[in-house]
Amino acid sequence: MSDIIESNPEILGGKPIIKRTRIPVALIYELIGLNYSISDILKEYPHLNRDVVVTILNIGKDANENLTNVDIDAIISKEV
Repeated sequence: MSDIIESNPEILGGKPIIKRTRIPVALIYELIGLNYSISDILKEYPHLNRDVVVTILNIGKDANENLTNVDIDAIISKEV
């Protein structure tokens, strides 16, 4: 799928996950939609890193309905 996202029918029924984790990609979008910052996500999931979260947000910013009212670029720049 990508360098950081994979889908395996034996893990979470094939839902896209962050590679080498069982964290669904959709969870990152859901957390952002609930006003979590990137820092908040990294506190909850310390084995992730900022680059992974930012890449996932950039991949999905036009594809996920949970982010329709979220300014991803503002979130990313605020966390630099």
